[in-house]
Amino acid sequence: MKIPTNLKHKPVIVSEDYSSVDGRQAYESDAKGLSLGLAQWNERGRVDISAKVWRHTGERWSRQSEELPLHRALDLAILICRAKLYFDEAYRLEKLYDPDNPVIDRIGLQGDAMTVAVCTENEMIDEDIQLFRQALADDGELIGERLHTLARILREMGY
Repeated sequence: MKIPTNLKHKPVIVSEDYSSVDGRQAYESDAKGLSLGLAQWNERGRVDISAKVWRHTGERWSRQSEELPLHRALDLAILICRAKLYFDEAYRLEKLYDPDNPVIDRIGLQGDAMTVAVCTENEMIDEDIQLFRQALADDGELIGERLHTLARILREMGY
């Protein structure tokens, strides 16, 4: 399925077969494509690029398609990696987190830091963190494959 080019987001680099590799939803996903392109929120004299997940209902392109600035897509990758690293050792904690110190890390970005923490405001956190850990473990192969690929590409880029 071809990603539309007549909408506000203007695709430049695309993966139009994303639904065949979309994790557990592979071959059954409504996420039909990914693109990097000119952001839909661009204004005269300002050009931003964004990443977009293109979703299709089977009949039309969905309003649930998501567009993110590239730095946010990378911030999500950082958050995923930090969470995975955290859960590799969280089994040592009785509740998988320390209720008195829910902060996992502060990651320096642009002169400040992104705080990564367990969401203790979630009134179901004790149950939800168990479910999250199990889902992370269940998807270990899917996530691991992507992390290995990301690490290889980052090495090729010199990082």
